[in-house]
Amino acid sequence: MENHTDSPLVSVIMPVFNGEKYLREAIESILSQTYHPFEVIVVDDGSTDGTSRIVSEYGGPITYISKEHSGLGDTLNRGIAEARGEYLTFLDADDVWMENKLALQIAVIEKRDVDMVFGYMQQFISPELDEKDRSSILCQDEPIPGYSSSAMLVRKASFFKVGLFSTNYRLGEFIDWYLRAKRLGLRWLMLPDVIVKRRLHKTNMTAQKASDKLDYVRIVKASLDHRRKNK
Repeated sequence: MENHTDSPLVSVIMPVFNGEKYLREAIESILSQTYHPFEVIVVDDGSTDGTSRIVSEYGGPITYISKEHSGLGDTLNRGIAEARGEYLTFLDADDVWMENKLALQIAVIEKRDVDMVFGYMQQFISPELDEKDRSSILCQDEPIPGYSSSAMLVRKASFFKVGLFSTNYRLGEFIDWYLRAKRLGLRWLMLPDVIVKRRLHKTNMTAQKASDKLDYVRIVKASLDHRRKNK
């Protein structure tokens, strides 16, 4: 285990809304990281299930924040406001980190002149799904580049150069942030290692309604408009 007194603190922010089904596995994947020190901030976006009970089982290692339901962007921003670390990273409450995720990214970002580091993501179909549900889900067999908040480690100072996550979208708050980061010229690199396992399940596949997917179109259009305006 890497645990040097001069190692930088990493703030891990986990947004959750009615996530009791997979929450424990996600938390365990953070607590089993080979890199230390880190802090874990779980922000509960008004859950009505057993989320708070599960988090309370872990006690001291986790800071738990409960708030009224207001969406993912605002939930992430609430966690960022509490973060004390030099670096920020995020994990969705239904996904899982590989145990060396933080160690790999810290080793690179501490030596390279970059603002953020990503890694590859492996999709998997949640084991509890029956054959009918499994057959309706498209799952990539090969790992894919993880352009996702769960696969990112970013310097906190660099994050604030871009600004907080937008609260204007139901989906796509990270895409919006990432496009803003690119416009500002933030430097990044992609590790070849799989560092995140992304769970595919009934909730996250059905939640993306057609009306919500329009957010992606709005985000890309806003980015293109900004580029044209500033040419």
